[in-house]
Amino acid sequence: MRGVWVVLFVVWLAGCTGLVIEKPERKMVYRSAQAVDLSDSALVERKLLTQHAEWRGTRYRLGGLSKEGIDCSGFVFVTFKTKLGLTLPRSTELQVKEGRTVSKDQLQTGDLVFFKTGLFTRHVGIYLGDFMFLHASTSAGVTISSLKNSYWSSNYWISKRF
Repeated sequence: MRGVWVVLFVVWLAGCTGLVIEKPERKMVYRSAQAVDLSDSALVERKLLTQHAEWRGTRYRLGGLSKEGIDCSGFVFVTFKTKLGLTLPRSTELQVKEGRTVSKDQLQTGDLVFFKTGLFTRHVGIYLGDFMFLHASTSAGVTISSLKNSYWSSNYWISKRF
């Protein structure tokens, strides 16, 4: 009889843990677009705004790489590959090591903007022009934000051009 109570207690306790089992993310294969001339800012902007329209509101998911959830570096990776025809590394840590450093006042459409958002936390987005950038935000998902926003302005780190 004592064994039954132990089993019932364990079952009850397990029900209180709030265990959430997420279904595994589907493996996504993204085809590379034909390479775009990144100096053609009008074309790059059109491609980036199309990407925003297709992904707007997709939730942030650390390590995600699909419309079920995507993180900032994954969004940059997918966008550059599928819209601009350029394959970048998958992680922010590796993306920041690529390209040519450009100053904030020399930003062009398609440049990557990097932020230090915590002691060891980094964030990346794609510059659109007029102080706006496209990114996967932890709070809003895929969105467009302003570099003039006090949060982004105070956490700005470096920019890269490809």
